Amino acid sequence: MKVIATNKRVHFEYFVLTTFTAGISLQGCEVKSVRAGHVSINEAFVSVKNGEAFVLNMYIKSYEHAGHFVPDERRTRKLLLNKSEILELGKAVEQKGLTVVPTKVFFEGSLVKLEIAVCRGKKLYDKRESIKQRDINRDIEREMKAAK
Repeated sequence: MKVIATNKRVHFEYFVLTTFTAGISLQGCEVKSVRAGHVSINEAFVSVKNGEAFVLNMYIKSYEHAGHFVPDERRTRKLLLNKSEILELGKAVEQKGLTVVPTKVFFEGSLVKLEIAVCRGKKLYDKRESIKQRDINRDIEREMKAAK
């Protein structure tokens, strides 16, 4: 599994409840651009419409050596999931306070996959707690390294 892009802000801004692995419907020049690492999922989110899941606002830079047909960089892309997974995502999106966001883009063999997570947003005091816990862990690691 070769990770191409990650969304580091997900674990800071949300409590991750469950994760799914989905394929993405891409065009040829988009795959080449993803292979080159020109992808961003920081502002992307997942929507469920008419029994199909889509990722919106995912940025894939246009491939430089593409021919005359170049797709939009932020176009809506279809996610390839099982029907039961789509239904579960649909229920999660309908619930108040839950959202579905992509966490990482990776290659599994020659296929581009997207890991998506059902998340609940953190409050400000939860974010402060995360920062405090991160600082404590950093200090512990520093002490352990100095003790060696």
